[in-house]
Amino acid sequence: MSEPDRQVVLDLVDLRKSYNVGRPTETEVLHGVNLKLGRDDFAALVGPSGSGKSTLLNLIGLLDTPTGGELYLLGRATSTLDDADRTAMRAVAIGFVFQFHYLIEAFTALENVLMPWMVRHGRPDSEAIDSARSLLDAVGLADFAGKKPGELSGGQQQRVAVARALVTRPALLLADEPTGNLDTHSSAGVFELFRHFNADLGCAVLLVTHDTRLAETCDRQIELVDGRIVSDAVLR
Repeated sequence: MSEPDRQVVLDLVDLRKSYNVGRPTETEVLHGVNLKLGRDDFAALVGPSGSGKSTLLNLIGLLDTPTGGELYLLGRATSTLDDADRTAMRAVAIGFVFQFHYLIEAFTALENVLMPWMVRHGRPDSEAIDSARSLLDAVGLADFAGKKPGELSGGQQQRVAVARALVTRPALLLADEPTGNLDTHSSAGVFELFRHFNADLGCAVLLVTHDTRLAETCDRQIELVDGRIVSDAVLR
């Protein structure tokens, strides 16, 4: 895949996913999904429960493999990658934010932010630490670097999770119901962080949400129903 306009980060071509392949109970849950995301995209993925959103997100995040079609990430066909290469590409190119922050309770906020970097590189150097501190500053938690998760509010914990997702400067941020456990004020704050990093870092954002109001504030809304994209609308 050549690099077209809009600096394409993600390109799904006729992507399919089946379970119990080769058995009488074989079931296809994604039926030829085609989708492109560029670095400027700030998109919501919506659809009813059971529509295949989680399955699609797992494929995009290289946590699972498709049974048909191709997934290009930063122009590279991922079907040719072995497990080690998939893990390496995921660590560099993709950031994840989930509904639950999954912070490590024994670690400080700064250490939690550094975790993806340490998994890939080992002991952090001064440049990595400075970068992590800058991210904590960007999410409004510069003064909380030494605090552990139990000393932070729910909104603050999710902000740490956002900083952690961005410490490797990924090209794509995947957010799965990232504000589902937050109050309205905290949700708005986390959403604005996504906006900031999308605009300032050129990080494409794909946000899975059941919150209609949140989806409508995105620039693009992609609707998945019964394993097929039924609409892909530019909202602004």
